[in-house]
Amino acid sequence: MKKILFLHGFFATGSCPMARALKEAFEGTAVVLTPDLPLHPKEALKEIRSIIDREQPDLLLGNSCGSFLAQMLAPVVGIPALLGNPYFMMTEFLKERIGEHEYKAPRRDGNQQLVIDEALIEEFAELEAVQFDHCNPYYKDRVWGLFGEQDTLAHFSPLFLHHYNQAFHFPGGHTPTEQEVKTWYAPLAQKMLMEFSAKEERYCGAQAVW
Repeated sequence: MKKILFLHGFFATGSCPMARALKEAFEGTAVVLTPDLPLHPKEALKEIRSIIDREQPDLLLGNSCGSFLAQMLAPVVGIPALLGNPYFMMTEFLKERIGEHEYKAPRRDGNQQLVIDEALIEEFAELEAVQFDHCNPYYKDRVWGLFGEQDTLAHFSPLFLHHYNQAFHFPGGHTPTEQEVKTWYAPLAQKMLMEFSAKEERYCGAQAVW
């Protein structure tokens, strides 16, 4: 059975409604892995690499900050990716939200608190500066973008199309409803699973700097 690795957004978790909807949409046809990602992006990237090595997923599927991470990883690990409402400038998002917050869904470790501070913003800034360094012609058609027409937070379709070819739109907002996940995200993910075989594409690419 094919495997999809879902990378959630910044305030979301592996138990968020989008993760639940993906599992329901692919029940019986594909395994959907929905880990809780670390708050700090470099730690998150390492954790995702570890999961990839262990689980050998066929597709990365991200939303918002998860798409920011998926885009960096896809050409390095050799796995196609579907980027939902990618937030390529996370520093802009975080600078307006410095302080204490809570995750919007339960985390498996029971920790619901998070803090946005200057150190976290600086870490994202370092990654933003190199996030497209591993783009290559082979992956221009293997990283797809899905953009909500009512998204009031992220507006990065033009930047995405500067690097990749396949952009799609749906009549929703930044965080898709469970029905929108099943109507728009799941069919595109299924199409990518049919068109690309990640296990055949794996290669030893350049080493990432993060």
